[in-house]
Amino acid sequence: MGTVKNIALLLSGGTGTRLGSDIPKQYMEAGGRPVISYSIGCLAAHERIDGIQIVAEPVWEEKIEKWVEEAGARGKFRGFSSPGKNRQLSILHGLEDILNYADEEDCVFIHDAARPMLSDRQITDCLDGICGYDGVLPVLPMKDTVYLSRDGRSIDSLLNRSEIYAGQAPEVFCLGKYYEANRALLPDKILKVNGSTEPAVMAGLCIAMIPGDEGNFKITTKEDLKRFRKAVEETM
Repeated sequence: MGTVKNIALLLSGGTGTRLGSDIPKQYMEAGGRPVISYSIGCLAAHERIDGIQIVAEPVWEEKIEKWVEEAGARGKFRGFSSPGKNRQLSILHGLEDILNYADEEDCVFIHDAARPMLSDRQITDCLDGICGYDGVLPVLPMKDTVYLSRDGRSIDSLLNRSEIYAGQAPEVFCLGKYYEANRALLPDKILKVNGSTEPAVMAGLCIAMIPGDEGNFKITTKEDLKRFRKAVEETM
């Protein structure tokens, strides 16, 4: 068996309208660049990322190719995948396309274009963390007291926050095993999946946890975008 390759699957198919704009958040500008370009640049610069596959709506492909060129990522860019009905189907489409040029023993590095604060250190930690496992998930500990409510109106019980973690992106999985875990959820169960690691856990794969990065937040609201723009300004 040859050297394992690491293929990044960058998810940029969302049409998020919560920011009140016709332009999806991952294509909005920050520091004179689109948000997606920060993740593209970081992935392209990392020596252990061997390829980049991007899920995006066809109408954005031409612009993304321009941003790929500007980020110096042309040599690693492998192509586009079509968005699905939900995030997990988009991932499955990406996995299917990646398997056209990668081996089942390779690894897929899944990241959201709307998380532009990806760092070189976090990429390395994720790729190191999968050693001996089927996948790796960065997590953050729960800082607040956590309660269980079955009806959403009253508290049923107190949960042990030392045993509860919030999952983050990026996540890394063994390509072949993760692909089969997703296929097993077709046609309907996959539509109910909210997190990338869910199919792997449901399939009984062994997933390692590593410390997450609070700075690697996802842009969901206008305040998130303002926060990112401020962070970019402070580094310029």
